[in-house]
Amino acid sequence: MSTTTTSTDGGATKDSVAASDFAHDSTSAATMLDSLKGYVARVRGGDMGSLPAILGLAVLMVVFGLSNDRFFSLLNMANLVVQAGPIVLLAMGLVFVLLIGQIDLSAGVAGGVAAAATALTVANQGWPWYAAVALGILCGAVIGVVIGALVARLGIPSFVVTLAFFLGLQGVILRMIGQGGSVGVNDPVLRGLTIDTVPVTAGWVAAALLVVAFAVGSLLQHRRQVANRLQHHPFSVVLLRIATVAVVVLGLTGLLSLNRSVNPNFPITGIPWVLPLVVVLLLICTFVLDRTAFGRHLYAVGGNAEAARRAGINVPRMQVYAFMICSALAAVSGIVQSSYTGGVSTASGGGNTLLYAVGAAVIGGTSLFGGKGRAIHAVLGGVVIATIANGLGLLNQAAYINFLVTGIVLLVAASVDAISRRRRSASGL
Repeated sequence: MSTTTTSTDGGATKDSVAASDFAHDSTSAATMLDSLKGYVARVRGGDMGSLPAILGLAVLMVVFGLSNDRFFSLLNMANLVVQAGPIVLLAMGLVFVLLIGQIDLSAGVAGGVAAAATALTVANQGWPWYAAVALGILCGAVIGVVIGALVARLGIPSFVVTLAFFLGLQGVILRMIGQGGSVGVNDPVLRGLTIDTVPVTAGWVAAALLVVAFAVGSLLQHRRQVANRLQHHPFSVVLLRIATVAVVVLGLTGLLSLNRSVNPNFPITGIPWVLPLVVVLLLICTFVLDRTAFGRHLYAVGGNAEAARRAGINVPRMQVYAFMICSALAAVSGIVQSSYTGGVSTASGGGNTLLYAVGAAVIGGTSLFGGKGRAIHAVLGGVVIATIANGLGLLNQAAYINFLVTGIVLLVAASVDAISRRRRSASGL
């Protein structure tokens, strides 16, 4: 939801984004108790945020942990991180499109095309991995620009455009690879994204630097808000956030630093390389959405496109950018998925890839109606989706059970989103 304010200098207007996505950065409270009461009030008003995903993940962890002793094993926890990687990355891209109230049904197969281009240039042309990856991401970005132009400039509904691309891009992959063919991913760097690990010492150093950077950034932001007499969280809440991030980051690092190999002669320690990749992209996307004018404009377009246009925002350009970023991140997801499977086939990016990613974004807290969502929502939702697949796999359940459970979870998440939106409208948030 967006509002516009008129300035006194020439009548120019600027957009102001509703508190639904930035209130967490500007809540003023005297004590932690006041802050907690404010959060409860927002939840009652329909601003659920990531709460359903966090509660759902906790329930899944308890159920699967009690049902199978192997679920909480070190090896399975590392596998869960790797399995969640491609879903999280694709969902992170979809957040940008969902924020403007659109949908991209072709993101999964766009990632498949990018992965095929990357694998073919390495295998057949002898390109170095970094040049091949750059080409793959460029392919994804070009696909996104074309989709965005058709949606923004011609006014074709995104559902129709991306459905056409969903079908057409599968033909492109088939033409690139050949009927029933596949291309192996043998480059040690690309393959190592999911099968190799960061050295333990380097992992601890990176984790410590991440915690310190978050702590310094949070404290400096709080100090700046206090000095400028801006609304801010109480200092105790800032410390609690820092402590929570430290526990999660250092705890996960410690867990993955332990030997998880079932063969004592071949130890496996360290963080899988896909995790730092996800963290880096999460930080970049979070900065773009939360701390830049571009991010504020995305929220404004999703909240009310006409109000955003009247405020001087180039709505068609923002739509093109959103689809471009989505497809570029889909390309990264496709490359990581090819690393995990060891190759690219004509089915890469198809099937339920997109549905899982959309489900991850919505389950994590991104609204299907636009104007509400954050990059971290993709991470939380992706972990939920991966946990369902991982846990049911350990229980040796039939494949249809996985589809049923994931579908039910997605339906519940969409229902929570719709109900929350209605309650926010009724409460004036």
